[in-house]
Amino acid sequence: MVSFLLNGARVTVGDHPHLLAALREELDVTSPKDGCSPSGQCGCCTVLVDGKATVACSLALDRVAGRAVTTLEGLDPAERERYAAAFAASGALQCGFCTPGIVMRCKALLDRDGAELTREKAARHLGGHLCRCTGYHPILDAVELLARGGEGGEAPAGEAPVSPVAVGEASGGGATPVGVGSRIARYQADKLALGDKPYVDDLRVPGLLHAAVVLAEHARADVLAIDTGEAEAVAGVERVLTAADVPGERRVGLIHRDWPVFVAVGERTAYLGDVLALVVARDRETARRAAGLVRVAYRPLAPFADPLAALASDEDAVWGLEGNVLSRSAYARGDVDAALADSAHVVHEVFQTQRVEHAFLEPESTLAVPRDDGRLEVFSGGQGVWDDRRQIADVLGEPEDRILVHQVANGGAFGGKEDCANQCQTALAARLLGRPVKCTLSREESLRIHAKRHPIRIEAWAGCDAEGRLTALRTRMVGDSGPYASVGMKVLERAAGHAGGPYVWPAIDVEAVAVRTNNPVCGAFRGFGANQAQFATEGLIDRLAAACGLDGWEMRARNVVAPGATWGPGQVMDDGCQGARDCLEAVRPAWEAARAAGKAVGLGLGLKNSGLGNGFVEVAKAVVRFCEDGTVEVRHCWTEMGQGVHTVALQVAAQELGVDPARIRVVVDTSRELGAGQTTGSRGTLMGAGAVAAACRAACEDGCRVGVDYEGEHRVDWTDALGTTDRPTIHSAFGYAAQLVIMDRDTGAIERVVAAHDAGRVVNPLLCEGQVVGAVHMGLGYALSEEFPTDDQARPTATTLRQLGILRAKDVPPVDVMLLERPQPRAPYGIKGVGEIGLVPTAGAVAGALCDLDGEWRTTLPLRPATRR
Repeated sequence: MVSFLLNGARVTVGDHPHLLAALREELDVTSPKDGCSPSGQCGCCTVLVDGKATVACSLALDRVAGRAVTTLEGLDPAERERYAAAFAASGALQCGFCTPGIVMRCKALLDRDGAELTREKAARHLGGHLCRCTGYHPILDAVELLARGGEGGEAPAGEAPVSPVAVGEASGGGATPVGVGSRIARYQADKLALGDKPYVDDLRVPGLLHAAVVLAEHARADVLAIDTGEAEAVAGVERVLTAADVPGERRVGLIHRDWPVFVAVGERTAYLGDVLALVVARDRETARRAAGLVRVAYRPLAPFADPLAALASDEDAVWGLEGNVLSRSAYARGDVDAALADSAHVVHEVFQTQRVEHAFLEPESTLAVPRDDGRLEVFSGGQGVWDDRRQIADVLGEPEDRILVHQVANGGAFGGKEDCANQCQTALAARLLGRPVKCTLSREESLRIHAKRHPIRIEAWAGCDAEGRLTALRTRMVGDSGPYASVGMKVLERAAGHAGGPYVWPAIDVEAVAVRTNNPVCGAFRGFGANQAQFATEGLIDRLAAACGLDGWEMRARNVVAPGATWGPGQVMDDGCQGARDCLEAVRPAWEAARAAGKAVGLGLGLKNSGLGNGFVEVAKAVVRFCEDGTVEVRHCWTEMGQGVHTVALQVAAQELGVDPARIRVVVDTSRELGAGQTTGSRGTLMGAGAVAAACRAACEDGCRVGVDYEGEHRVDWTDALGTTDRPTIHSAFGYAAQLVIMDRDTGAIERVVAAHDAGRVVNPLLCEGQVVGAVHMGLGYALSEEFPTDDQARPTATTLRQLGILRAKDVPPVDVMLLERPQPRAPYGIKGVGEIGLVPTAGAVAGALCDLDGEWRTTLPLRPATRR
C-alpha cells in the first residue's frame, strides 16, 4: 500500500506497476491518458509530482509515497478554464488525446517561467510529447497566448478573433457568427483539452472485466496446439477464448472477408498481428499476465517478406487464400511507346516508398456491455461504426439489430482504425460471459495488429518535348499489402489513378499491383496511395525540368491541369481543378524570393480525391431532432477523430436552423440507419455537410416539430470506375496543394514550408489551417525520418513510438498556410475537403530541395540527408 496526496487529498492505493495505473484503474482519474505505458515516450500521462512535470507511466508507486500529485482534475476552476480557452482558441488540439498531458507540461513551464517562457523554450521542453495531429505550431501559439496572459478569445495581430463556442455551455447568446465559413473553436474543445471528454478506455461500468490478446509468435507458421490450461488456472481469470468459441463467421473484412478474428489449431498464421486467444479476467494486469501463460505449439515456415518474391512464387503466402496477387489496377490512353520515342527528353527511374506506422496516440480500445433487452452495446473508437456492427454481428451469428454501436471520441486514426482491431473479440467475450468486457491494446500490440501505409516500388518512364510539354508516362507499381485485404486493393487503385499527378499527359499507361506477403497488413493511411504515387511523379517532373533547362515552377505551370483538360485516367476536369494553378500562383512569390536569396528550394504540387469514387454510389445520411429539453440533436454517420467533422455538423446546423449552437448536440451511433461506410477519402466534410443541411431543410419545411426525426441525405453517384469507359469520372471532387520547402544552404536545415491549399469552400478556417499544418508535419516525417521496417522474417524491427522517427516540436519548421477557395461544382457549399491532400506534395518538395542543395537525385523514402560539398 502506498499513500500520497492527490489533488490535495490523501489517498492510499494498492499494488500497481506504475503511478498511471493507480490513477486510472483504482482512483478513476482519467485525464492522464495511456498512449505507450510503460515506456514514457508519448507524454500523454504527464502529471505534476511536487510541482514537476512527470510522466506517470514510468514512475514506480514507491517513488510518490508521501508526495503531492496533481492532475488536471485538481487545478483551480479558473485556471482550468484559462487553459481550455487558450488551447481552443489557438486550435491547439484536434483528437485531443495528447492534450491533457501537454497542458500539464505547459502549466509546469508557466509556473516556473511565467511571461519569460518563449516559444523556442517551450518547443524544447515539449520534446517528450507526441502530437500526431496538430504539427505542434498551434500548441506553441497557445503557450505564447498563456505566457502573455491572454484570454482564449484573443488572436494574433491582423487575424480575426476566434469564437470560443463550446456546445453544451453558455455561448454568449449566439451573437457570434457560427455558420459555414466561421472561425470558431472545435466542438467540445474545452472538454478535450481538460481530459473530461472520455475515450473508450476512460469508460467505467459496474462488473467490468478486462481482456488481453495472445498474438502470433511467428509470421508464418502452422498452429499445432493451443494450451490454455495454465492461463485459466490463474486466480481472477474468467475465461480464455479461442477460435473454437466463435459461433458465427470467423473471418471479417471491409471488402474481402479474409481476416480471421482468431487463428485456429490446424491453421496457419499469416503475420505477427494474428490473434490466437483472448484472456478475460477481473482486472487488466491479471489478463495480461495470464495471456503470457497461453502456450502455443508451432511449426514455423519461411515467411514471404519480399513482395517481389511473393509475386514470382507459386506458393501461397496466406493459408486458405489462393495466389499472392490481391489486386491489379490498370488503364492506358494513347500510344506511350511512340510518344516516348518522339520525346525530346525521357527519364527512367525506380522509386521506393517505405512502410509507415500511423502512431495515433490512443491505442485501440473496445467496451462491450450486454443489455437487459438482449442487445449488446459496443463502444468503439473505430472509423466506421456501421461496419463494426456488421462484422460483430457476423462473428456472433446474430442479426445486426441486436448490436448497438456507439462512436466514442477517437484519439487519432489517420486510416489506421478502419479495420476491426479488437471489436469482434471483445463483443464475443461480453456475449459469452454475459458481463461487460473491455479490451485495450498495449502500444506494442497496436503496432503489430493494425494496418500500415503501403511500401510501394514505382518504376516509371516519362517524356516531354523540347519546350517542356509532357508527352507520355508509363508507371508500374508493386505494393506490399501484407496478408489480408483490408483496403489494400483500393490503395493501389488510388495510387494508379493519381499516378500522373495534377498534370496533363497526352499518353499514359499505368499498372498497380497489390501483393500479399507476411509482413504487417497495409491499408488506409492519410493520402491513401496518392502520396506514394506523387512522390514519384514530382521526382519525374523535376528531372524533366532539369533536362529542359526550366525551373520547377515553370515546368509545373506549363503542364498543370485546367478546366476541360483530360486528366490521367481519362477524366475531363471541371472548373474546380483551377485550384491547382491557384496554388501554384500563390507560392510563386515565395519561390522567386527564396531562389533570389540563394536558398535551396523544392516545390511539390499535388491533388487528392474527395470521396471514394471509382464507381461507388456514395450516400451519407443525417438526422436532426428537436428535443423536449430544448436541445437540437444532430446525428450523422462520420467518425470524429480530430479532423473536425462534429464541428462541421454544428456549423451547418446552426446556419441552416438559425439556432444558438449551445443548443446543438452531435451524436453518432447505429440506432439510426445512416451508415456511409468508413470515414475515409477526405469525404466527411463534403458529404456530412450535405446530409446535415438536407436534414435541417427538411425540418424547416415541417416547422421543426419536437420529437420528429428529420432525415436528409447527400448522394454522390456521378463517378465511373477505372476501365469501364474511355472517359471515366472516377472522382467527384479533388483538393489541391502546392508546397514550397526552403532550406539553408549552409546547414541543410528546412527554414520554412509554404503551403498553399485549395479545399474549396472552407467551413472553418481555424480547423482547416490545423489540418494543413498537421499534414505538413506528417509529410515531413514521411519524407525524412519515419519508417516501420521489417526483417527477413517479416518481424517489425520498431516496437516503440521512439523508434518510428516521428518529428518532435523542436524539429518542425515554420509553416505558412494559405487557404485558397475555388468552390467545387455540385458540392454542398462548394466544399472539397482537405484531410489528406496536405502531405501529398511534401516528400516531393523535400526531395527537390535536397537535390537543389547537393545536386543528388533521391529515389527512396525516407530521404537521405544532404551531402556536404
